[in-house]
Amino acid sequence: MTVTRFAPSPTGYIHVGNLRTALFNHLIARKSGGTFILRIDDTDPERSKETYVDAIREDLEWLGLTWDRMERQSQRLDRYAEAADRLRGMGRFYEAFETPTELDLKRKKQLNMGKPPVYDRAALALSEDEKAALRAERGDGVWRFKLDHERITWDDGILGDVSIDAASVSDPVLIRADGQVLYTLASVVDDMEMGVTHVVRGNDHVTNTATQIQMIRALGGEPPAFAHHSLLTGPQGESLSKRLGTLSLRDLREAGVEPEALLSLMARLGSSQPVELRMSLDEIADGFDPSQFGSAPTKFDVDDLYPLTARKLHGLELDAVAEDVAALGVPADKAALFWKVTRENITTRKDLAAWWTLFSEGAEPLVDEDDRAFVEQAFEMLGDPPYTDDTWSAWTSAVKEATGRKGKGLFMPLRKAVTGRQRGPEMAELMPLLQVKPGLR
Repeated sequence: MTVTRFAPSPTGYIHVGNLRTALFNHLIARKSGGTFILRIDDTDPERSKETYVDAIREDLEWLGLTWDRMERQSQRLDRYAEAADRLRGMGRFYEAFETPTELDLKRKKQLNMGKPPVYDRAALALSEDEKAALRAERGDGVWRFKLDHERITWDDGILGDVSIDAASVSDPVLIRADGQVLYTLASVVDDMEMGVTHVVRGNDHVTNTATQIQMIRALGGEPPAFAHHSLLTGPQGESLSKRLGTLSLRDLREAGVEPEALLSLMARLGSSQPVELRMSLDEIADGFDPSQFGSAPTKFDVDDLYPLTARKLHGLELDAVAEDVAALGVPADKAALFWKVTRENITTRKDLAAWWTLFSEGAEPLVDEDDRAFVEQAFEMLGDPPYTDDTWSAWTSAVKEATGRKGKGLFMPLRKAVTGRQRGPEMAELMPLLQVKPGLR
């Protein structure tokens, strides 16, 4: 049984970078008929908020990334404490007392000497009396996992063969001085006990993976299959870190992005496969292959979501948008025509409101000065609504007869004056939706 997981911290809203991880793990489980676990990393009681837990669930449900079960790390602290005790008993867990300032000075000294800035394990030389004195002076220390200084290797599902020298990595801190269990330990324990078989995450976690492989083996487990996807950048290769607030899933949803557009893009972005709109997760899963993704930073442009969103909407029937149309106040007997006229002329559902305003209240006419007299004369020849399918043809024919205008010189000024737009639906279909007579203002 394939088991994957998504383990967000409830310290903020999910953004597009988080989504990539969630989607990849969900698709692997879905494609194989396996289990997808939503695991809330809420071991930090100060930063974790229940509001964000709810938001994580809402955002995933909006996308259809449903989970088979949900776990909370805050409810598993006893399991982490037990694992910590086992590591202490093996001599693989030790307490260290350096302050952040002292650690920073050590790193700078090592860099100046041309050495990697790796923790020097000075704490291992402390006697029990020295540890007691430091506790009395500074309080409890942090707990570090003692790495075996050997090469750690694995066959990565995206990066290929990876080899890291553990001697080039600091012994990771697993428990803070205040007793908070950090993600590295909690994740190892959870992955082992929950039977996680595949882990996909960003390639900024490669070093963490190396240390976690050693920890899993020290605790008697077998590491899952790891894959590390590239990190997203902006369209010019710039960091997304300062823009993530505007790239949260709820912000994209509020902007009108359709879930299928977002999923279709994220499931192919950075791979050798072309981006294609897919209308279901099963379709997306069928074509998903982690090995098709590269390791180079992947450019993400939010504007790429809107053509996909428009393509989805253009293919929908009225019943799929009936609630959106009704919410605007469109009469039931006009709903089908309203959708037929507008669906090819919108990018997001939010664009429907402007069209209904045009039909119900009229548009701000777009009139060139040279056409003003012509438009005034034409409007005088147009009767009051309701209009029919024949109104446009009859009206333009009468205007042509009266003014001698024809072709583009006839139709374009009238389109712009009636709709306030240079392009749009067929005017013959649009006219029956007008609730007010057009006029110059």
